[in-house]
Amino acid sequence: MKIVEMRVIPVAMADPPLFSSYGLHAPYALRTVVELVSEDGLTGAAETHGGERTLLHFKQARRAVIGRNAYDLARLSAEIDALFAAPDAAGTDGVEATQTFILPGENSADVALRVFGAIEVAALDLIGKATGVPICDLLGGRVRDEVPFSAYLFYKRAGGGGTGVDVRDDHWGEALDTAGVVRQAKAMVAEYGFGSIKLKGGVLPPVDEIEAMVALRDAFPDLPLRIDPNGAWSVETSIHVGTALAGTLEYLEDPAPGLENMAAVRRGLLAAGVKTPLATNNALTSFAELPAALASDGVQVILSDHHYWGGLREITQLGRICQTLGIGLSMHSNSHLGLSLLAMTHLAAAVPHLTYASDTHYPWQTAEDEILVGGRVAFKNGAVRVPDAPGLGVELDRDALARAQERYEQCGYRSRDDETEMRRHVDPAWRRLAPRW
Repeated sequence: MKIVEMRVIPVAMADPPLFSSYGLHAPYALRTVVELVSEDGLTGAAETHGGERTLLHFKQARRAVIGRNAYDLARLSAEIDALFAAPDAAGTDGVEATQTFILPGENSADVALRVFGAIEVAALDLIGKATGVPICDLLGGRVRDEVPFSAYLFYKRAGGGGTGVDVRDDHWGEALDTAGVVRQAKAMVAEYGFGSIKLKGGVLPPVDEIEAMVALRDAFPDLPLRIDPNGAWSVETSIHVGTALAGTLEYLEDPAPGLENMAAVRRGLLAAGVKTPLATNNALTSFAELPAALASDGVQVILSDHHYWGGLREITQLGRICQTLGIGLSMHSNSHLGLSLLAMTHLAAAVPHLTYASDTHYPWQTAEDEILVGGRVAFKNGAVRVPDAPGLGVELDRDALARAQERYEQCGYRSRDDETEMRRHVDPAWRRLAPRW
């Protein structure tokens, strides 16, 4: 099944002003839709990180894709690895190029994995449509028919995202303190039925975020809770927070920056009698880092992400390794549309060891921005049902896709830069510090 065309479409979607330790979300989040067209006229699609640099990377990869059989993924992966073997480190500002410091999708060290990951999803969508089977079956078959996701809470300024005539209603409202976070959680659980809750921390002083988690525990005594400050705390602060929230958290995600500091946090918590698992999508982002993570005991749960681990099949392998090594497996999320959500759903359906509810930003995006025929992907009781239709189980709405591309062209944003947005709207002197407290 020869690939005769590769379309790369930049899109933008409105994004509310959400806070993290990286700064503030811009009014638009950028994504890239990749389509592969076969000689038979079938089309497979995928969604990944967005912006100018991402478009350039796919332009570079096009020559390795066109004319190739869609099944020839192993050799394609090797060719893309070779193509980006010496990635340009520009944009890291001299900081070590790790996920701890560089936003997912902006890291020059994982270009090959991100490019191939998107192409692989599109190829599997194409293969699934050609053979009449869902992607989860191509990954080995489903072990669950519904995939649970977690509510993802953020401290948030007022506003719904977008600018000018495209400004959006503020569906979730402002959340700048504990009361706002609990209010947001109640609304999100009521609307989506989520059975677990995560708070993006590293925004307010730790004492305030401890208060928020205790309030969430009191409001939702039966739901697992998580907090993720994205490395904003020192080892000492992480131990303090972990001890204060002992018995409250399902896991504590990336409290301190880097694997060495995560290991120190783990030792400190255990010494205090706290066995809360530590999770990461920052300190461990590749197979090469697994031996060090295992030896240090700094990571008990890995938040996988097919967008920058190198595709769906890589995460199925990661799942088996984690099961063998006794490491838990969850799934990381970034701002995304329905294509990514369904790819995550097929993947989680096919990985037995992915037993934690996965992260998702999907509630933060609006129906106006969705690019799928039929509109938004449905949640029931906090879960997405695994599609039975071939491939990803959906088709692109061409009119909606064209509007999303037009939104990209008009919005003026070409890369994600939360630090600049923070300086522009909150504090002109603000810069990211890891750790901050």
